[in-house]
Amino acid sequence: MPVLGGFHHVRLPVSDVGKSLEWYTRVLRLEVSIEFIEDGVLRAVALIDANRTLTLALREDPQRAAGLAGFNALSFGVPTMQALRVWAGHLDALGVEHSGIAEGSTGWLIGGIIDPDDMEIRLFTHERRP
Repeated sequence: MPVLGGFHHVRLPVSDVGKSLEWYTRVLRLEVSIEFIEDGVLRAVALIDANRTLTLALREDPQRAAGLAGFNALSFGVPTMQALRVWAGHLDALGVEHSGIAEGSTGWLIGGIIDPDDMEIRLFTHERRP
């Protein structure tokens, strides 16, 4: 039987690649992996985390980006509650609004992180509550 081995990448539509690139690198600490230049203009970018475990591609497409406004399309995993506390401190230091740490269905989470296109991002622990 064929098997899947996780995600290769997730692609999000954004209204402004430069603005989203700045936000995702500053707030989520992602790094540029690949830039896609079309007719001399940056139209997309692939971002990767420091551990090289996830790739997020941002593609300029304002109409589709508008359709995700207010929606929680992305939820990133963090290993532990302690790691989630570090993320809360990082977000606070940047002045990025968020929900604070809350109980999720199995672990803990931070919600209410809003990207430049008004899409909500959440951070969930892989660690489970007792």
